[in-house]
Amino acid sequence: MNFIEELKWRGLLQDVTPGAEEQLNKEMTLGYVGFDPTAESLHIGNLVPVMLLKHFQACGHRPVALVGGATGMVGDPSGKSAERNLLDEPTLRRNQAGVERQLRKFLDFSPEAPNAAVLVNNYDWMRQFSFLEFLRDYGKAITVSYMMTKDSVQNRLDTGISFTEFSYQLIQGYDFLHLYRSLDCRLQMGGSDQWGNITTGTEMVRRIDGGQVHACTAPLLTKPDGRKFGKSEGGNVWLSAEMTTPYKFYQFWLNVSDEEAERHIRIFTMLDRPTIEALVAEHRADPQARLLQRRLAEEVTVLVHSRQEYETAVEASAVLFGKGTAEGLRRLDEATLLAVCEGIPRHEAQGLAEGANVVDFLVEVGAFASKGELRRLIANGGLYLNQEPVQEAARALAGSELLHGKYLLGRKGKKNYFLISIS
Repeated sequence: MNFIEELKWRGLLQDVTPGAEEQLNKEMTLGYVGFDPTAESLHIGNLVPVMLLKHFQACGHRPVALVGGATGMVGDPSGKSAERNLLDEPTLRRNQAGVERQLRKFLDFSPEAPNAAVLVNNYDWMRQFSFLEFLRDYGKAITVSYMMTKDSVQNRLDTGISFTEFSYQLIQGYDFLHLYRSLDCRLQMGGSDQWGNITTGTEMVRRIDGGQVHACTAPLLTKPDGRKFGKSEGGNVWLSAEMTTPYKFYQFWLNVSDEEAERHIRIFTMLDRPTIEALVAEHRADPQARLLQRRLAEEVTVLVHSRQEYETAVEASAVLFGKGTAEGLRRLDEATLLAVCEGIPRHEAQGLAEGANVVDFLVEVGAFASKGELRRLIANGGLYLNQEPVQEAARALAGSELLHGKYLLGRKGKKNYFLISIS
C-alpha cells in the first residue's frame, strides 16, 4: 500500500516534505516516532502517532519507536505556554518502562518479520556526550536564527523560554541524525506541533552528513468544542488499565459524537476503506442505533486492551440499563464495578449482621425513607439487589452475596440504582 495515500484518506496527513512519497514507494524505509516519558502511561492523544507507526508497518515499512529517556529530561516546549516542571530521574525511568511496555503491544517486533519494529531510547546515545562536545560537534550545525523561526519558540517569547527548552529541538534533531547513521532511518513522523522539531532534524542530517531524509506529520485532534483531544471530564484518558479502567476507556469512545465517530474510525482502527465506508453509510441511515460508535469503541478497546476486556466493558455497560445478569455483575473486578457506579447514590454501612432483614437494613442505611415504601416496592416486583429480584420483604441478607465482600448494588424499578459499601 502507498503509505501517503493511506494517510490522506484516513485524515492522518498534515504536512510532508517533497520527495517523501517517492522514497517510500521506492523501497522499504525505516521511519520513527518519538514518545517522551512525561507520564507512566501514554494517553489516547498519543494514539495518533502510534497509529502512524501501525499504518507505516502495515504498508510494508519498518517502524522505529523511540522512547525519549534523554529528551524527557529536557522538556518539549511545543504546544506549551509555560516552562515544564522537570521530572526527577527515578520518575523518568519508571515512566520510560511503562511507555516501552505499551509500545510493544501495538507493533510487530517478531524477529522473523522482514519489517520488524525497532524500539530505541535516546538516552542510550545522549548519555555518552559531554555538554561541550555536543555544542562543538552539533550545536554549530544549526543557527540561532533558524531555531528562532520555530513555532515552539515563537509562541513562548512573551512568556519566556529557558535555554533548556530552547535546546530541545537540537537534541531531537540529533536523534534523527543518529538513527540515520545507525539504522539508515529516512523518515520522522509526529503530530503537526512537532513539524519544527522534525525539520530541525532533517536540516541537521543535510548540513552535517549531506543526507536526504523526510518529515511527515498528522493533524492535531481537538474535540468539536476546541478542547484538547484525549481528555474526558475527569482528565486524560490513559492507555493504562490501572489509570483508566477498560470500562471507562470503552465508554469514552462509545459517547463520541457522530462527527467524531466518522473521523476517529478512520484514524484509530485498522479497518480498510470499503469496510469503513459501509459502516458510515449504515450509520447515517440510522444514527440512533449508534452503530459507528459501537464499532469504534470495540475496535479501539480491543486494540489497546484485549477482546476479553472489551467484552467485560460491554457487560459492565449493560448493568446500568438493567440488562446485565447477576453472573455478569459478579465477574466485574472492583475497579470496573466502581467505575460503573460512578455518579449513582452511595450509602455506607458499618458491617452486615448475618441474616439481617432486607427492609430493616436498607432503611437503616438511608437507601429508603420508610419501610412501608420499601415493602410496597418489593410487593410490586420493583426491588433488585445485585441484579436479582427481591421477592419477599422478610428476606434475610447474607455476607456471601456481597460483591467483593463489601458491596451491594441495588435497583429501584428499571434504572434507579444505588450502591451500598459495607465496612
